[in-house]
Amino acid sequence: MYVVLFSVLTFLSTCNCVAEKDEHQDHCAFLKQWFESSVSVELSKKGFHREVITTVEPKPGSLGDVRVLLVYRWTSGVYVDPYQVASLRDQSDWQILLDSGIDLEAPAHKTSGFLTYVYPSYNGLTSSLLKVTLPVHGRYHKPSLVGKTFTSLHIEPPELLLWTAKCKQLNRLEPHTVVAAPCTFENSSSCSWVKIHHRREELGPLSFQLPVGDGSVVTPVCGATLLVTTMCCVALTKHMWKHRII
Repeated sequence: MYVVLFSVLTFLSTCNCVAEKDEHQDHCAFLKQWFESSVSVELSKKGFHREVITTVEPKPGSLGDVRVLLVYRWTSGVYVDPYQVASLRDQSDWQILLDSGIDLEAPAHKTSGFLTYVYPSYNGLTSSLLKVTLPVHGRYHKPSLVGKTFTSLHIEPPELLLWTAKCKQLNRLEPHTVVAAPCTFENSSSCSWVKIHHRREELGPLSFQLPVGDGSVVTPVCGATLLVTTMCCVALTKHMWKHRII
């Protein structure tokens, strides 16, 4: 009797462990399907005001409860206007978190780079494209002392991070790595995300040029400006003295 009961309990325990293992594998399989997703980045518009358009194309059949995060590492030569992206919040299907305050007036040589975390909306029901159009603006740069009229800026493509609550053993998803990042744009807690590594030849930096001042003409321009100002002041003073204008 006891032998039979022990055998039944052992069998049920084994079935339960196998079921849990299979369930874990299924949940991680949803995440692994996203590893073959493609990411493309392009620039639109001209001048100081540009748009960085990022498209994430999941592998067909990549469904499941997976959250997507795009991490942009911006150079000091550009900035994201927090007021502008806040006004676009109701019109876009993504949310954004900036890692620091943004000084909209500071020139490029007096600022530093920053991060933005962009959370595209994904309901897990269809494997449709995820597209993010993020407005960025060029900063004014320090005048060139060697006669250059343009400076080149490089924008790195975003990092693709994935998260799911049901796949626990993220450290086994090599060659991809696990990094910590805010769970949501509200920045209330941190989660472990899987960072997808794409080949360098697939994603390269985007480049564009911005005009800069010619620092070699600062002295003659300032001298001419001072001379013209002085002459105007003298002429105005003589006119006021001649006509007794007080």
